[in-house]
Amino acid sequence: MPPAGDITSPQRNRSHRRRVLTAVTAAAVVATALGLGLFWTHGAHRGPTATGGTSTAFAWFQPGAQPAGWVQRSLPDREARLSYPPTLDPQRSDPGSVSVGLTSGAGAVLVYLNVTPRQGAETLADWADFRVAHLREETARAVRRTAVGTGLHFRGGVGSCVVDEYTTRVHANTYEEIACLVQGRHGASVLVAATLRAAWATYSGLVQRVVSAFQVS
Repeated sequence: MPPAGDITSPQRNRSHRRRVLTAVTAAAVVATALGLGLFWTHGAHRGPTATGGTSTAFAWFQPGAQPAGWVQRSLPDREARLSYPPTLDPQRSDPGSVSVGLTSGAGAVLVYLNVTPRQGAETLADWADFRVAHLREETARAVRRTAVGTGLHFRGGVGSCVVDEYTTRVHANTYEEIACLVQGRHGASVLVAATLRAAWATYSGLVQRVVSAFQVS
């Protein structure tokens, strides 16, 4: 298992953590070498397909099919499907969840994606507060919420999302994440798409595209 204190999963009492070395240059080099680039950039789309309480920070959200060549993985219960580029690698995760990520040659976790069924009493209405409280309860400090989106129309369902950043108590690594609770017809799933804060400028387009392509049933 990864060292404690790096990545905080969406589950109430579990964590997926990797050792992180902050390296902006390494992030840019790896992105170029792997051909990831900025798949999805700010301000390039028609605007959010959302209702009620959605920040303009979610103007990038535009649900649609994943780009050609991307990989899809479903939760064991088939109620959620994660799409991501094949340059990301599967990560060890708890039973019933899916985790993938991208790590630089220097050992920095540049991208981390996790999907799991809803584990607690979180709702679409209280999701942002629930997620921030969960981060503080686990291993995070200096948690800062930067944007909230509600009534977001995902493929197959509706969701609430929060954009936040936090610093881990162990190693003092800072991450920025998009965390969403998405309700489908048969159940709710939690999606976390995170990057090392120093690599956000490089990978924000990627994680935004992952969120926009997320699908529930």
